[in-house]
Amino acid sequence: MMKKYNVLILTDHSNHSKENSLYALAKGMFRHGLTGKIDIVSRANTENYSFFHCGNKAEIFVSSVNENFTFTENGSYLSTNLKLVNPVLYDLIWLRLSPPLNKDFLNFIQHFFKYQFVINNPLAIYETGSKEFLTNFPKLCPPIKICRTVDDIVSFKNQFPIVLKPFREYGGKGIIKIERNVVWLGKQKMAFDDFANILKAQSIQFLGVKYLKNVSQGDKRIVVVNGKIMGALLRLPPKDSWICNVTMGGSSNNTEVDEEERHIIEKINPILSNMGIVMYGVDTLVGDEGKRVLSEINTTSIGGLPQIANLKKLPLVEEAIDLIWKYFLKHKKNAK
Repeated sequence: MMKKYNVLILTDHSNHSKENSLYALAKGMFRHGLTGKIDIVSRANTENYSFFHCGNKAEIFVSSVNENFTFTENGSYLSTNLKLVNPVLYDLIWLRLSPPLNKDFLNFIQHFFKYQFVINNPLAIYETGSKEFLTNFPKLCPPIKICRTVDDIVSFKNQFPIVLKPFREYGGKGIIKIERNVVWLGKQKMAFDDFANILKAQSIQFLGVKYLKNVSQGDKRIVVVNGKIMGALLRLPPKDSWICNVTMGGSSNNTEVDEEERHIIEKINPILSNMGIVMYGVDTLVGDEGKRVLSEINTTSIGGLPQIANLKKLPLVEEAIDLIWKYFLKHKKNAK
């Protein structure tokens, strides 16, 4: 008889919508032949406060996934009929919490589940979760520069229009565009000298990136699981905006992955895989030379796969779950 393994998913359903990938992924995991039981523990339930705030609590309240598991507007599926369990009695821990995740929490998860397999690896999530991580791949990116002082920003912006990305912001938040001596903070416009005065009162941690003239051609999100490219979505910016992120008003469209993007993933995947990153998203933009370049690497609670599967009418969720189990079994074998 095939051995089955128990799965625990960590999430926070207070900010979920019907588009959240958790529901399709959890259902796909439930249906897989290697899955024994699959439960979900939500940070949104007050009963789990101690655990999610690094309280090292030995028990958590979970809801079980079955064929009826689905999103509800009031979150009832993840907040009622809860049962008390010991969190270490699972084999696979799946982090499906929205970023950012702070270092203390990720360290807690790493040590609390030291005998379980956690996807993605918590310490790797923290390391890759900073925009600074992109400096490991300068040949795949547009011109980039770590900016920790106003002088860093000045020297970079004097070469060409730039974008400043805070190291640990997500979803297009906090992105700043600078062209000559004009600064755009979202739709707010100001002189660079005024912006520099604001910066003097705070810690400066930005990844500076050359502003790409082809940004209107869209930001492509590519989903990768266990090294395999599952598909992509093309996110186009809303009218009168240069930010493509869907949470900022952009739209998602069906697309294909081109040769430049396959090359990017071939270069970064061995590094991410060795770090314990099983499922991740790569974002690309069209560079000034007309070829796709690396814009972001996302390793926390990757979304978009169910939408890609629906657009392509392919069983990509089921394939992704199978690839996750293959990664798990390979890790388990190597750990012996």
